[in-house]
Amino acid sequence: MTKRTTTAIAIGLGLVTLSACGSSDSGGAGDSKTVTLVSHDSWAVSKSVLQDFEKQSGYKVRVLKDGDAGQAVNKAILTKDNPQGDVFFGVDNTLLSRALDNGLFQSYEAKGSDQIVQQYRIDQDKHRVTPIDSGDICVNYDKAYFSKHKLAPPASFDDLIKPAYKNLLVTENASTSSPGLGFLLGTAAKYGDDGWQDYWKKLRANGVKVVDGWEQAYNDEFSGSAGGKKAKADRPLVVSYASSPPAEVIYADPKPKTAPTGVASGTCFRQIEYAGLLSNAKNTKGGKALLDFLIGVKFQDDMPLNMFVYPVRETAQVPEEFVKFGPQAKDPETLAPAKIADNRDQWVKSWTSLVLK
Repeated sequence: MTKRTTTAIAIGLGLVTLSACGSSDSGGAGDSKTVTLVSHDSWAVSKSVLQDFEKQSGYKVRVLKDGDAGQAVNKAILTKDNPQGDVFFGVDNTLLSRALDNGLFQSYEAKGSDQIVQQYRIDQDKHRVTPIDSGDICVNYDKAYFSKHKLAPPASFDDLIKPAYKNLLVTENASTSSPGLGFLLGTAAKYGDDGWQDYWKKLRANGVKVVDGWEQAYNDEFSGSAGGKKAKADRPLVVSYASSPPAEVIYADPKPKTAPTGVASGTCFRQIEYAGLLSNAKNTKGGKALLDFLIGVKFQDDMPLNMFVYPVRETAQVPEEFVKFGPQAKDPETLAPAKIADNRDQWVKSWTSLVLK
C-alpha cells in the first residue's frame, strides 16, 4: 500500500524484498515452478517464512515491486491482458473499486478464508479479492511536548480545530500520499459530503501544515519521532499510523518502557489491504497456492513486525508491542469502497483547492 512507519524494517529484520523485471518465468498454465507476486514497495516477509512456503509448495516466489499503491494498481490495470505476475498484493479499500471495475482479478476462494475476521470479508459472491491485513491511519502525538506544556493531547477530529492546537499538526498531501488520502477520507466519513470541506477550512485556519509524503511529515516535521528529534522538528502532531508508536519502541536502542508517542484514537480511518489472482495469470495454480499462504497462520503471524499492519486471520498472533502501544481503534471511521470510488477524485480535487491554493 505505502511506506509504513519506518525505513529500517528491511535492515532490522532481514526481510525478503526481492525485485523482478517481469514474469517471463511464469511458464504455462499451472506447471511453472515460479510464481510472481506484484506488489507496492512496502511488501516484506521474513526470509525463513517465505523459504518454508517455497519448500512445502515447490514454487519459487518472485516479487515485483511497482511503486506506491496507486501506481502499482494503475500499472496492473494497464497490463491486465498480459499481466506482469500471477498475484497482486496491496490494493486497499481506497482503490479497490477501481481494480474490480476494471476486471483486474479472477475468482478464487482462498483456503482459510473462513478464518478471516468477518467484517473484512467482501465480494463474497465472486471471491475476486482476499483480505490480507488492516491498519489505522491516525493522528500521532508527541507525549513529551504535551506533558511539558501541560496540555491534554487531542483525542478527536473536533479537537484538532481548537485554538489550543493551532500550528501543531502536520499532514501529508492527499493527492500524493496514502496516509494523507486516508486522513481526508476519515474527515469525509466523519463530517459527510456537506461538512468535510468546512472542517478543512477550519483546520487550515488553525495552521495545519501539508507536506508531500509520510517520510517528510514523520521523520522531518514531527517532534515525537526518532528522526524528528534529530531534525529538531517542531510539530507535535502528525498524521501517521496506529502502529507508529510500537515502531518507536521496537527500533529504539535502548528500548523505552513506554512509547514516546501516542495515538488520538478519535482520528482514525481504517485501511484494509487485499490480494487477488490476476486475470490472465500464467501460473494460476501457483497463484492460488500463494494466496493460501498469505492468509495462512505463518504469514499472518509474521506480518505485523514486517509491514507494521494487523493480521486479518482471527487466530493470528499480535506482537505484545502492538497490543500495548498501538492497539487498533475501537471505532474507526470507514467508508464503503463504492462510496470512495464515486467521490475520491472529486474530493481530492476539492481538497487541493481548499488547502493548497
